[in-house]
Amino acid sequence: MTATLSSTRARSALRTTARASAELLLVLLTLAVALWILGRMWSVVWPLVVGLLLTTLTWPPTRFLRRRGWKPALAASAVTVLFLLVALGFVALIAVPVASQSGELTDGVVEGIQKLREWAAGPPLNIGDAQIDKAFDTAVSRAQDGLGSVVGVAVTGVSTVVNGLVTAVLALFLMFFFLKDGPRFLPWLARQLPGRLATDVPTVAARGWDTLGAFVRSQAVVGLLDAVLIGLGLWILGVPLVLPLAVLTFVSAFVPIIGALFAGFVAVLIALVSNGLTDALIVLAIIVVVQQLEGNVFQPMIQSRGLGLHAGAILLAVTLGGNLAGIVGSLLAVPVAALIAVVWNYVREQLQEPSQDPGTDESDTGATVPS
Repeated sequence: MTATLSSTRARSALRTTARASAELLLVLLTLAVALWILGRMWSVVWPLVVGLLLTTLTWPPTRFLRRRGWKPALAASAVTVLFLLVALGFVALIAVPVASQSGELTDGVVEGIQKLREWAAGPPLNIGDAQIDKAFDTAVSRAQDGLGSVVGVAVTGVSTVVNGLVTAVLALFLMFFFLKDGPRFLPWLARQLPGRLATDVPTVAARGWDTLGAFVRSQAVVGLLDAVLIGLGLWILGVPLVLPLAVLTFVSAFVPIIGALFAGFVAVLIALVSNGLTDALIVLAIIVVVQQLEGNVFQPMIQSRGLGLHAGAILLAVTLGGNLAGIVGSLLAVPVAALIAVVWNYVREQLQEPSQDPGTDESDTGATVPS
């Protein structure tokens, strides 16, 4: 006998699907409104984000001074002044020379892409159709735009993103206040929130701060090691534009996976244009060795805790961030994804069923619950 569908179950499934779809649309609408508000407030949010990122780098020395008996304001002031001196030294010794060579770096990348185009058009590939030509033209255009943006961020920092001086000053002042009053923020926040929000929000904020700090500090150290080792290899081989390439390597380290590929690709192209195929292959070998050292030695030693993100999730986050906000989105994609993962893991913890002792009878569990 042929089984017939139950109209009652079908209507119930349809109602459940409709209700779930409506709830999902409501959540997506809420996210869209939140993103729209964030975009409208970006001139305020961006200095706040930069100030938080700078605070993650400068909090360890501040905490060291405070543990040695320094007052919070004095410790924050000393670290802020030291940070300013380091930043000015970076601008004078590195950013200015890099800015003067950024045009040569972009031209070298374009010339390298053109060489690859000519090689692909000849034997043994003999690829010369219109689609390949269009793909190479697109690659040249994106290299010019993307490389110029990366070099601009590396040279002038946040000033190129939001007309510079205002954002830099705001971020610096916010960093000072975060260093000075940061430890008092979570207790104050707990006093302002009602109910269990007074526990949930500070807990998530503390976990997010630990994750963000671990990411920023570890990526900065790993990026510095990559830049030094790769820059040293380029200098030994006599490849030009060593300093811009080293700075590009350092900045790209904050975009996991894709950043390393991009910086390595640029370095190989410059070596191909200036020194020929042999040195380009040697540069490629150096980059592969350094990346292996980074993945297997540097990061396990330096990064105290992982982000809890799969490599596929990182790739998707970087791609989405780049499409939404360009180079800024690529730089912020992984920290934002890590913070979302922190919130999601905490929500999962709160939604889990309480574990029950296998030796305890279910009827006895109610008697142990306090009234």
